[in-house]
Amino acid sequence: MKTFNVSLPEAALVAGTRAIAGVGIGLLLGNHLIATERRRLGWALFAVGALSTIPLAMRLVPRIRRG
Repeated sequence: MKTFNVSLPEAALVAGTRAIAGVGIGLLLGNHLIATERRRLGWALFAVGALSTIPLAMRLVPRIRRG
């Protein structure tokens, strides 16, 4: 198994972006808000979570490959 070092702030950012995307997906699938509001908020949160993962991945993937 390969291991690599990730700082606490980097780990928190990864977890935070996954959480934001997860909340967005939850809103898309849930029925707690008016449908149009739920869809708009769900897609926005999902997009923020997904798009904010890209720079983090670009920073962490080279470290994983170097192992």
